[in-house]
Amino acid sequence: MGKKLFSILQYIFFLGLGIFLIWWQLKSMTALEMTEFKKALSSVNYWLMLPVIIMSLLSHLSRAMRWKLLLQPLGYHSKLSNTFASTMVGYLANAAIPRLGEVLKCTLLARYEKFKFEKVLGTILVERTFDLICFIIFIGITVLIQLKLIGGYVETKLEKISNKADGLSFWIKIIGLLVLIIIVFLLLKWLANKFPQSRVVTGINRFIKGIGDGFIAIKNLQQKNLFIAHTLFIWTMYLLQVYIGFFAMEGMNHLELPAAFSVLTLATLAMIATPGGIGSFPIFVMETLLIYSIPSPTGKAFGWLIWGTNTAIIILGGLVSLIVLPYINKKYKTALSNNIVH
Repeated sequence: MGKKLFSILQYIFFLGLGIFLIWWQLKSMTALEMTEFKKALSSVNYWLMLPVIIMSLLSHLSRAMRWKLLLQPLGYHSKLSNTFASTMVGYLANAAIPRLGEVLKCTLLARYEKFKFEKVLGTILVERTFDLICFIIFIGITVLIQLKLIGGYVETKLEKISNKADGLSFWIKIIGLLVLIIIVFLLLKWLANKFPQSRVVTGINRFIKGIGDGFIAIKNLQQKNLFIAHTLFIWTMYLLQVYIGFFAMEGMNHLELPAAFSVLTLATLAMIATPGGIGSFPIFVMETLLIYSIPSPTGKAFGWLIWGTNTAIIILGGLVSLIVLPYINKKYKTALSNNIVH
């Protein structure tokens, strides 16, 4: 009875979260932004948005499959349904609270697959590090293919992202973070030597070892080429979503692939600047498209269109995944029990 009540409350919470996100996104728009948003919806060729939706879902599926590859060297062979559903719930949580989704999706997968949480979390840290490297490479490609047009603009945006209102420079913050990590490491090492039998110290050591195992997994990948192929596929899907989106809105179908590179680069920076790109995504897209002589209203409307489409997929996909996760695992356990009996 207690578990059932908890599940019901969990569904209500995340359903409420999804509704709140929709309300929040609409309420945060000014009257002018609302007008632009409605204009975007009225001028869109929705048949061309269908492949954008499909490519978005395929990128999420490919990310789940790539996660499975990282888990295999640890001796973990998860079901794709669990990995994909956990990924979608993670996206939903991240839309509300940054980085909460990473913890939540590891918690869900560890619970349903009976994995150790700290090892699963280690693979996510590897994945995020790899994604950061890929993004830096993508920025480099974007700048190189449009050096005069986009190079200076990307540099300006990077400076804005790396400098906050408190006036501290980006590098001072990085050094401060490294010093903090070293201090924490030395403190943990001292505690381990001082109280080796402590339950807390033992738990911390086990947690750190689990994360370390996750990082080692990348070295022991048996299908490195497939891992790289999934990574390329994910970024290709991101790029094509923007490029095909150009053809879905009036006044933008003359833009070419290099412009899609620029939009995706700056849009990704917007996702870093604010949780889920709320508020910043349409503005970054608008300012990028100004370089290509796209009027501000059209550029911002396009930003709302792409961001709204992907956010709707995350909200709906996350809610559906949260609902079906217990069902598919209960069904799997029932089938397994029947096979054992027979």
